[in-house]
Amino acid sequence: MSDRAPEGESHDAPPPAPHGDWRRRYWRKNIRLVLILLAVWFSVSFLAGIVFIEPLNAVVIGGFPLGLWFAQQGSIITFVVLILIYALSMDRLDKEFGVFETPDNTTAAGGDH
Repeated sequence: MSDRAPEGESHDAPPPAPHGDWRRRYWRKNIRLVLILLAVWFSVSFLAGIVFIEPLNAVVIGGFPLGLWFAQQGSIITFVVLILIYALSMDRLDKEFGVFETPDNTTAAGGDH
């Protein structure tokens, strides 16, 4: 027998987990993160910036009504911060499951996941 993998297969692919499918767990964690971040974004942009703008405008910080701040700058700043949180969280998740990219732009071989 040859030590070479059949065409289309690779020895670099993570082996299947003995107690479940690592891809399913990875995807579930990814979707959970996305849903949490979307809920935060929805709360800041829609709820604070549109629905609750009048009560928030009663609070003035630095001479600007808080509702106006959320509608103008707050939702944009929050969105940029959420992108950063997503990128860092996915890097951590990729390393946890052994599918992170190495400096030479190749995917690392998975471990026991």
